[in-house]
Parts: sequence; structure tokens; C-alpha cells
Amino acid sequence: MVSNATAGLTCPSPMKPTSNGIFQGDDPLQFSMPLAILQICLVVVVTRGLAFILKPLRQPRVIAEIIGGILLGPSALGRSKSYMQAIFPPKSLPVLDTLANLGLLFFLFLAGLELDPKSLRQTGKRALGIALAGISLPFALGIGSSYVLKETISKGVNGTAFLVFMGVALSITAFPVLARILAELKLLTTDVGRMAMSAAAVNDVAAWILLALAIALSGTGKSSLVPLWVFLSGCVFVVCAILIVPPIFKWIAQRCHEGEPVKETYICATLAAVLAAGFVTDAIGIHAMFGAFVIGVLIPKDGPFADSLVEKVEDLVSGLFLPLYFVSSGLKTNIATIQGLQSWGLLVLVIFTACFGKIFGTLLVTLLCKAPLREALTLGFLMNTKGLVELIVLNIGKDRKVLNDQTFAIMVLMALFTTFITTPIVMAIYKPEKRKRMADYKNRTIERKNPNTQLRILTCYHSARNIPSIINLLEASRGSEKREGLSVYALHLMELSERSSAIIMVHKARKNGLPFWNKSQQSDANHVVVAFEAFRQLSHVSIRSMKAISSMPGMHDDICNTAESNRAAIIILPFHKHQRVDGSLETTRSDFRLVNRKVLEHARCSVGILVDRGLGGTTQVAASNVSYFIMVPFFGGCDDREALAYGVRMAEHPGIRLMVIRFIVEPESMGEIVRVNIEAASSKLRSSDEEFLAEFKQNMAKDGSIKYEEKLVRNAADTIAVLSELKRCNLFLVGRRPECEAALDLSRSDDCSELGPVGGLLTSPDFSTTASVLIVQQYKSGASPNSTLQMEDESPDKDSESN
Repeated sequence: MVSNATAGLTCPSPMKPTSNGIFQGDDPLQFSMPLAILQICLVVVVTRGLAFILKPLRQPRVIAEIIGGILLGPSALGRSKSYMQAIFPPKSLPVLDTLANLGLLFFLFLAGLELDPKSLRQTGKRALGIALAGISLPFALGIGSSYVLKETISKGVNGTAFLVFMGVALSITAFPVLARILAELKLLTTDVGRMAMSAAAVNDVAAWILLALAIALSGTGKSSLVPLWVFLSGCVFVVCAILIVPPIFKWIAQRCHEGEPVKETYICATLAAVLAAGFVTDAIGIHAMFGAFVIGVLIPKDGPFADSLVEKVEDLVSGLFLPLYFVSSGLKTNIATIQGLQSWGLLVLVIFTACFGKIFGTLLVTLLCKAPLREALTLGFLMNTKGLVELIVLNIGKDRKVLNDQTFAIMVLMALFTTFITTPIVMAIYKPEKRKRMADYKNRTIERKNPNTQLRILTCYHSARNIPSIINLLEASRGSEKREGLSVYALHLMELSERSSAIIMVHKARKNGLPFWNKSQQSDANHVVVAFEAFRQLSHVSIRSMKAISSMPGMHDDICNTAESNRAAIIILPFHKHQRVDGSLETTRSDFRLVNRKVLEHARCSVGILVDRGLGGTTQVAASNVSYFIMVPFFGGCDDREALAYGVRMAEHPGIRLMVIRFIVEPESMGEIVRVNIEAASSKLRSSDEEFLAEFKQNMAKDGSIKYEEKLVRNAADTIAVLSELKRCNLFLVGRRPECEAALDLSRSDDCSELGPVGGLLTSPDFSTTASVLIVQQYKSGASPNSTLQMEDESPDKDSESN
């Protein structure tokens, strides 16, 4: 009887995990593991390909992942039944959904790690008001539009749960997506960016609370008390977690020290705690991701423990498993269900309601706070950004049968549209006023009429590896007490990638430009800050910590803008190669070279590139122990004058000796080409060199730590021979564009043209030295911003190679 009753059912048989291989007659696509591997690879290829295509439009990667999920689902490729049966058969969906939700669970744990409760407590009344307005009005409009949907395409659904789900879906602001949009548009450190991030953080927390309420209301229990029990149990879980979790993880964090690897036991225990919390909240009746999110929020953010967790978890989760969640959403999205004038009209209604509620609510409160109209409108569009949290809400609603196929498709398109329009509209309506050129900003070079004025240096670094040499260079740059002093801006160059931990850098940007001593001991308490703070106290030098958080193509803008806003005379950049144990230079990241080249082209002050070979060793050298021998090869030209001016300032340090070698080409050795070059040379330039050297010689007589020599050379070989005799110095100070024929022929390679011919020689493998090299380019007010490297490309190097 039982067999006859069940004979008509067509339940798919469970899939075995692995196959025996095609040679034994097994089809790998009929087994769960090889099919899951194929699905993951397909998802990664499609989403990353779309992200590359959309990159010129400056869209966040979430847009590509949502579109990729829709394309792989029944809306596009899924129209082919053979494709769906082969790649996404119904029997594979439980495995796919399990992997997707596991990735979502750990992603929400990372999102909790990036949300700092301290920053929420410090949110001002203005940001709080904007956040509340950006939640309440769209929530109310979402409830209003839900009545329209219930009467048309969503008949028969759970009424109360549907109202709350619609309100939550329209009131959400995607905090991580908004952070990346602001960083891409260079608005993170503006007033609009700070206000948007503060309001979005409050909005994010409110959205999770409302979503928990919506899930509790969407239960299928017959008793009306079930949603109340679910919600109260969730509150008890949060209270217990607040009492238990922070002390335990604070104890763990205190045993994780900077510079030391975090014990595997701590990492495994944390991940197990995340899974356990997810199990508890799922058992309560709330989604498992809530437990993971709560654990992430409660883990202490200070110290290396949280950073180590992010580093170990995020790449696997964000790169492989999280895109599966978008595909899982895409498989539930069928745009073909939106048919007829009524359905498309409802789509327009939902989009208009979502945009109007967010934009108008934010605009109204911002204007009441007496903000300019353009900034208020920009803030409204920024707060209208949707993202992953929106899809989480919609997917939970779909799984709980609160949203049907047509409503789900409409809401997904709404989220895609509102996020897509954010970047182009903000770019169109909000154009910050161009920085006013500072008329009194005259000292854009080290060479100046009054050398006793304050020297402002913007020094950049990529990582802690650059710190010891930078501090030792700054110590040498202090000058004498008769000068007005040295002011340093330490700029940490941080790349904003698509990794989730990039949001942590966004939090750090709020303290951009604050002095080290104004920071609390718990924020950024690492060895970099300790090193700069120790140098500040010992050397009595003003140092301010700053951060440039941007993508690599636009990082040079942050550097140049920071230099000009702080009236820096010189920017010191780290070379894109670092020294290995055997003494050779190894490329760290080639894209940093492009950043350096762009800074040379666009900077409105002098620029120096430091090729670090361990100036002073691997630790900070105390002022009383400084003992450097600095070499300045002088060929002529503004860059060489800038290098010599810097060297003269360094020579004022009691522990520094300076040697200046002026290279003069012997007249009888000049060929026909040399004569043409000399005849074409500017007499004004030569007179500038002579005047500068005359003043230098006059002042040199008073200082026994400076030596000056002149060397006659006939060609590049003689120049190399002279430099080789003095290669045992600690630091070479050279100009990037020397005005001498013997120097222009030193380097024939275009490998590092940003270093110039002399710098290229001193850093080449053929020139054996342990000395660091600082290549200096002086700012020319009359020069074209892009002419500095164009001249290098048209230098005699290429001509000589062709000949």
C-alpha cells in the first residue's frame, strides 16, 4: 500500500559526494563535490569579469555580483533547461545554499568585527537625526507600498510580517558598500563623507534590530505568542553574549602581541564560537547569521587579534563563498515574472518610494541642520545605497514565504537600481570646491631665500618596514636650533581594495591628521605609532599622523593634495623596491612605482624618492649616536641645487659629515653634440648654479663638517669611477634631472626612469654600494605638471640606444 502511494512521487535521489571518475563511467556533474567546484568556479569567473567591465563606471563590486547572480539564474542563462539541469539541478541546491549561508555567516562575523560600538556612542546629534529620518520615513512609505502590493501581486501572505519586511527593505543603507563608494569618490574625509558614514553605521544597527523583529513575526507557528518568544529569546541571547563574550576575548587579545603570530588555538576557538552562536540563534528561530554578527561586534577591536582574524577569514569567504550567496539569490530571481503594465508600474512605485523616502527624509533633516542644499542632496543619495544586507532581508523573506517570486524580483531590481545610480549622481551633483591656491604658500622647495624658515616634510610609508630609515632621515633633517624647526606629516599609504577589512581603514580615516599625542592609547597602539611618538619626544619635532585610503590609480591625488593642504616643501616617497638579505633590490609592488611617477608629474612641491638600504640600520638611531657620511654629487641644474640645499641642512647635525663633489666636463673632450647642447643651454641656468655654489662656499668656510671638491671628467666612465671611490658613504643625495652631459649618459636603462640617470646608476646591480639614495626633484612653478617624466622619455638614453 505504501509503495503504491508513493510510486507517483519524483523526489530526486541524494547526490553522492565524490565520483569514481569518467574512466569508470561516472559523470562528475552527478556528484555533489565536483558539481559544487564547477559552480564556484563559474560564479567567480562571471562576477569578477563583470566587476572588471563595470570598473570604469566606478561601481562597487556588489553590483557585479548581483548582476552575475541574475544572469546565472532563470532570468537569463537559466531559460535553457539543459543548462539548469546540468549546472544548477534542483538536487544540488541544498549543497549550494548551505555553502552560501556558511559564507554569509562568516561574512557577517567580519561585518561585526568592523563595526565599532565606541564609534556609535560618539555619533553626534546631527548624524543621529539624519539616520533616524533616513529610517523612519522610508519605513513608513514601505509599509504604505506593502498595502498596494498585497492587494495586487502579494495576496495571501502573512500580513504583519510582510509589512515589516517591506519597511526594512526600503529603509536599509548598506554601510560597507557606502564606504567603498565614498573612498572611490575621495569623499571619506569630507564633511559629507563623515556624516554619511556616521549615519549609515546607526542605520546598519537599526536595520539588524528591525530584521530580527521581522524574522520573529514571520514564523509559521500557530500560536500568536511564538513571535514574542522568539524575540525575547533573541534579546536574552544578546544580553548573555554581552556579559560572557567580551571578557573572554579581551583575555585572548591581551595575550596576542604586536609582531607575533596569533596562536592557532585562539583562532579555532573564535571560529567555533561563531558557529556555536549561529547554531543558538538558528535554534531560537532567528537566522544563524545573527549569532555570528553579535560575536563579531563584541570582540575587542584593539591589538593584532582582530586584524589576524580578518586576515585569515576574509579572502576565502569574500572571494569564494560569498558570491555563492548572490547566485543563490539570482536563482530565486526571475525577471520574467514581472509582466504586464501593472507589474512594471509596481516596480516603478517601489523604486520611487525607496528613493523618495531615503532622499527626502535625509534632505529635510540635513537642511534643518543648516547644511548647504547640494551637500544635503548628496547625503540623501548616498544614504540610498543598498547592498548585501538588502539581499539578506529579501532572501529571508523569500524563504519564509513572505515574498513571492514576483515581489522578490521587483525588490532585487530596486536594490540594484538604487545602488547603481549612487555613484554617477553623486559625481554629477557634488563637486567639492577646488582647493584654493595659497598665495602665501611660497616655500614649496628646500632651496629658498631664507633657509631659517620652518621646513615642512610630507613623508609617506607603505608598511612598518619603511619606518626606521624614515625616522633616521628625519632626525638628520632637523637642522640647527637657529632655524624655525621641522614639521613632519607621516602619511600612511593604504590601498582600498574590495576586501571587507577595507572598512577598518575607513574608521581610521576619521582620525586623519590628528597628532599622535592626541590619540587615546587604545587606538592604533602599534609599534609604528610608538616609534614616531618616541622620535617626537626625543627630537622635539612636530609630527602628525595621516592616512591616504584610496585605490592605487588615485593614490597620487591624495598625496599631492595632502602635501599642498599642509604646505609641505618636499614629499618623500619610498622606492617600490626593498633590499633583500643579499643586498639586492627586490620589487615590493610594481603599482607603487606608478604612484611615485604620478606624484613626480603632479606634485606642486619638491619630491624625493628614498631608495632604502637600511639608513642607520633597522632601528631608530638616537640623536647622540648619529654618525653619517652624506655624499652629494653636483652636476648642475635645479634638482642638484635642491639636493645640495637639503644636504647643507643635514650637515648642521653634529653627527653628520657632508661631501660635495662638483663634476665639470673637460672642454677639450667635448664633441660636436656636446657643443650644440652647451650652446643651447640657458646662461641664466648656469648663473643660478654659480650664484648658489658661491653662497654655499662662503657658508662652508664656517662649517668644518662640509667638504667640497671639483672633479674634471671626460665621459660617463670617469664619472662612474669618481662615484665608486665614494660609495662607502651612508647616503647619496642626488638630483633627478642633472644639467650635465657626463651625467645624462650614465643610465641607458628605462627600468627606473623616475630615478634619473644618477639615481638609476646608484641603485643598479652593477654599482656595488650599501648606501641609501635620496633622489630629489625640485618644484618648478613655471613647468608643465606633466613635463617632468616626458623629458625623461625623450632623453638621450633612447637616442643612444637606437644609435
